[in-house]
Amino acid sequence: TVTILTARPGIVIGKGGEEVGRLKQEINQLTEKDVQINISEVKRPELDAALVGANIAHQLVKKISYRRVVGKAIQSTMRMGAQGIRINVAGRLGGSEIARSEKFHQGRVPLHTLRADIDYALTEATTAYGIIGIKVWICHGESA
Repeated sequence: TVTILTARPGIVIGKGGEEVGRLKQEINQLTEKDVQINISEVKRPELDAALVGANIAHQLVKKISYRRVVGKAIQSTMRMGAQGIRINVAGRLGGSEIARSEKFHQGRVPLHTLRADIDYALTEATTAYGIIGIKVWICHGESA
């Protein structure tokens, strides 16, 4: 059984379930086993580090300013109730000749606290200038 978590299940399912059927056939051919596919919706995609990173990467590929993209991502995540967010972008930012790394954060993200509930994701955006790496940490609070 394969479970797919997505912000927009309608796009994954397709018209009349066409996309799911095609995806199921491809997985069956690769694994040579009967595979069951479950699709579940992520209720608040702004609090999922992988989806935040993918959104940033998608906008960077469309040549939108990385500062604006990261700022909006931080703002929307904090508005949805996260305790803190930290975003690292590295590479040829803005098409510059020399690659660099920039960190953006808001709130608290205690990486050394084991009981902290932190969601982490690493994403890459392939731009015309090269690959830009995006790391996202989202702190949801502390687990008991």
